[in-house]
Amino acid sequence: MTPLITLQDIHLTFGSTPLLEGADLSIEAHQRLCVVGRNGSGKSTLLKIAAGMVESDTGTRFVQPGTTIRYLPQEPDLSEFDTVSDYIDAGLGPSDDHHAATLMLNELGLTGTENPSRLSGGELRRAALVRTLAAQPDILLLDEPTNHLDLPAIVWLEKRLGRTRSALVLISHDRAFLKALSRTTLWVDRGKTRLLNKGFDAFEDWRDSVLEQEELDRHKLDRKIVREDHWVTHGVSGRRKRNVRRLKELAGLRKARTEQRSLPQNVDITVAEAATSGKQVLVAKEISKSIGERRIVSKLSLKVNRGDRLGIVGPNGAGKTTLLRVLMGDLEPDAGAVKLGLNLEPLIIDQKRESLDLEMPLRDALTDGGDLVAIGDQRKHVMAYMKDFLFLPEQARTPIHALSGGEKGRLQLARGLRTPSNFLVLDEPTNDLDLETLDLLQEMISDYEGTVIIVSHDRDFLDRTTTSILAPEGNGRWLEYAGGYSDMLAQRGSAPVDEKNRSKPSTTQATPKFESSKSTEKSGKLSFKDKHALETLPAEIEKLAGEIDKLNRVLAAPGLYETDPKQFEKLMAALTQRQSRHDAAEERWLELEILREELEGG
Repeated sequence: MTPLITLQDIHLTFGSTPLLEGADLSIEAHQRLCVVGRNGSGKSTLLKIAAGMVESDTGTRFVQPGTTIRYLPQEPDLSEFDTVSDYIDAGLGPSDDHHAATLMLNELGLTGTENPSRLSGGELRRAALVRTLAAQPDILLLDEPTNHLDLPAIVWLEKRLGRTRSALVLISHDRAFLKALSRTTLWVDRGKTRLLNKGFDAFEDWRDSVLEQEELDRHKLDRKIVREDHWVTHGVSGRRKRNVRRLKELAGLRKARTEQRSLPQNVDITVAEAATSGKQVLVAKEISKSIGERRIVSKLSLKVNRGDRLGIVGPNGAGKTTLLRVLMGDLEPDAGAVKLGLNLEPLIIDQKRESLDLEMPLRDALTDGGDLVAIGDQRKHVMAYMKDFLFLPEQARTPIHALSGGEKGRLQLARGLRTPSNFLVLDEPTNDLDLETLDLLQEMISDYEGTVIIVSHDRDFLDRTTTSILAPEGNGRWLEYAGGYSDMLAQRGSAPVDEKNRSKPSTTQATPKFESSKSTEKSGKLSFKDKHALETLPAEIEKLAGEIDKLNRVLAAPGLYETDPKQFEKLMAALTQRQSRHDAAEERWLELEILREELEGG
């Protein structure tokens, strides 16, 4: 089949840094191609060259006459237009279907009369998608089309693209999206491109095997250079012509080794962890919250224990941020009560980046002044810490507004993870991060000894990181499902979370049990017994925690089990008994605190 677009031997250098060095791209009719690679590898630039928006230094670009192309940028600009309809109409030709654009706008919850300056990031993305898709071109070049979209919109887009006859070229960090749509994969790596005639599902295993073979070839080349060096220094002289030939071959080997671009460095994600929190991290009892006439949460009861990984999902506007603020104690519920557990040191990483001063240099954003970064109780030079998160030394004085989306995402992680914590709250952590960084973030979450709450629209990331999902069912009703996002769908027996969905799930949420004495129930106030328990339990909890710590230190003594197994078993039994008493006392204290707040509020 004759390609519609062909890029051959594309070279492009920005400043002194080569970005593309001999990249190729071929797009055929009806093709489903995903372009993958690290942040900064040149994926977006390659798409812009294909779209005719950027000219390469050398190489050829050929487009079949009459081929229509539409390009979706990462950051659509609607600033020149008064309404969304004006923006969309400007991107359509006389022969394009304007009725299809109106239909898509309605499906995505827009009317076309909106003022672009008042739109959210997700609404801007929806408008740009309508303008791009309504034209039904021969080729669709889509750069991060799922960014800022909620789950229903992502699934809508996935279905729409699955039906299109246009050739698709996709850049995305959303694994589930790429697996559903791609049939071939182009890997942009160190300036070159490599084609895999399979979809993204097969890419990562193939990539790893390519890198392993490359490392083996590099090792063989190094050994050969060592042998030839030894011959030059110690070898017996033969015919001069032969010696000159071998010297030339050695020079060629050294040149080949020098020209090899090293493998890109991975982000070194480390997190400063605080002391262990109590067993119960958060308890909510029948909380309700409304904003104006809109009910956000209605009678939600929830328990989050130490070590849990809770995912919160839902469409934009479902109230995820409001719910999170109520759970974290930033907002008071209209009814019910929320109690955070003991010894909590929470850390909230807001991927909307609202906490960043965009004029601040990168260096100062990491150090808050000075040359050292404080990571818990350790100190690290800012240049070394920048390197851990793939920032170059020359970026130290770069203002934050000049960083790319992926670099801002890494900066926010780098800033947040300096602070010791045992309760991590990640709000849209996957935005703009490349697949390799997402893998490392997933590993960090897996190794984190504390508790994690994740708000995300990334289905694959939720499946890899969460132990339960909290999802809206409409009218302020939220339910918790065991497992990841795919498990939630299986239990729910429905499409992705949507406010319109009112179906009854197949599972029920766990409701905390709050027991009080009979006199408390009758009088509407705490009994003497409950008051005494509320006053004395903190001291008991602290005493038990000290005993647990002491037993752990004794049990950690080298060789204890081998030298005195009976003593070891005795100590283990004592540890188990005190841990059980500690957890029960802590749970009782939390229940009584919530009960006290409810009674005082009533």
